[in-house]
Amino acid sequence: MNITVVGTGYVGLVVGTCMADMGHTVTCVDNDESKISALLAGKVPIYEPGLGELIERNVREDRLRFTRDLAGPLAKSKVAFIAVGTPSAADGSADLSGVFAVARAVAAVATGPMTVIIKSTVPVGTADKVRAILKEAMAFPFDVVSNPEFLKEGAAIDDFLRPDRVVVGIAHPETRKVMDELYAPLVRSGKPILYMDNKSAEMCKYTANAFLATRISFINEIAALCALVGADVDAVRKGAGTDSRIGTRFFFPGVGYGGSCFPKDVRALMKTAREHGMEMTVANAVEAVNDRQKHLLANMVIEKFGADLSGLRIAVWGLAFKPATDDMREAPAITILERVLAAGAEVVAYDPEAMHEARRVLPEAVRYVDRPMEAAKDADLLLLITEWNEFRSPDFTLLKSLMRRPILFDGRNIWDPEELRRLGFEYRCIGRP
Repeated sequence: MNITVVGTGYVGLVVGTCMADMGHTVTCVDNDESKISALLAGKVPIYEPGLGELIERNVREDRLRFTRDLAGPLAKSKVAFIAVGTPSAADGSADLSGVFAVARAVAAVATGPMTVIIKSTVPVGTADKVRAILKEAMAFPFDVVSNPEFLKEGAAIDDFLRPDRVVVGIAHPETRKVMDELYAPLVRSGKPILYMDNKSAEMCKYTANAFLATRISFINEIAALCALVGADVDAVRKGAGTDSRIGTRFFFPGVGYGGSCFPKDVRALMKTAREHGMEMTVANAVEAVNDRQKHLLANMVIEKFGADLSGLRIAVWGLAFKPATDDMREAPAITILERVLAAGAEVVAYDPEAMHEARRVLPEAVRYVDRPMEAAKDADLLLLITEWNEFRSPDFTLLKSLMRRPILFDGRNIWDPEELRRLGFEYRCIGRP
């Protein structure tokens, strides 16, 4: 099948590349000249494990192409994915200007019947608005499909090719044939394609992300209480999580969630509710707890050293909002480092993949180094913010010898408190004695 994917951001690149890898002929379209130029030169603008190799192979085998021209590929396609960003607007709503612009462009250049698939994360009712745009300007039959993505950064290719489920919202039953043809290879193991109406499909994405965000904020609040009463949140998490109704995934305390999905999706869900006269009490609390959690590590440093951190050198391990990505969008590191820098500290940071993105969003005062131990040299304390695998079992003897003062603040609870204290470190973590 010939497929056009509009948008070469995180979702568009993964969707287009994986569809090409399944044997379809895919053209990814973007109006950002720098992105298209980079992709044509073999440079992938995001870090996602395995994506670069997959793009290179499918480009070489002529199943995957990149262009700024929409009309050419759309003339050969019966399917067009909308995969542009929907960032948060000032009022918390999702900015849908990109989605609507693509819909108008598709209507203007389509040369035949078209299935328009919305892959972008959009609020309930967006498919109806896109349908209205197409109806007004398009001369050919069409249907609008709501097909939300459920891709975890760092595991997106596996999530796409081996999905738990594929959610498809349609208005016309005959569209099922197109979607079955697209996704049949991915559900041979018995995982379902769940067909429903557009609004229900749109709601699925927000419900899933808001629930996962709720689990994170809930265990973070439990960790705060554990710290007050002297309980160990790690033991509590295991004790509760082994209940089959609860489980242990997304049930780790830390410095809060960030990234491109959870923060904006929770806010968009609350905004949608308010537009219908409802306040989402749980979602409001989830966001409030997460905002507070992002300040926790900075608060712990200031509690230890005082409000004036002048002369204090802080080593930082991990900047991305999670491991296996270079995404700095709403990363807890931003809040933490802005706070300690404002208090006068010197910051030396290392991240395996995100430092180029960090330079765009963090204050210029942050100094970056090429190795984690280089960041630790002569540091008065070390902040572990992102739990990259390479930080899990470092040479603690070497680390201690490099630091001016052996003080560790573990924002992800990945280290053993007893071992570190035995080695002579002052060790602080979240919700553990």
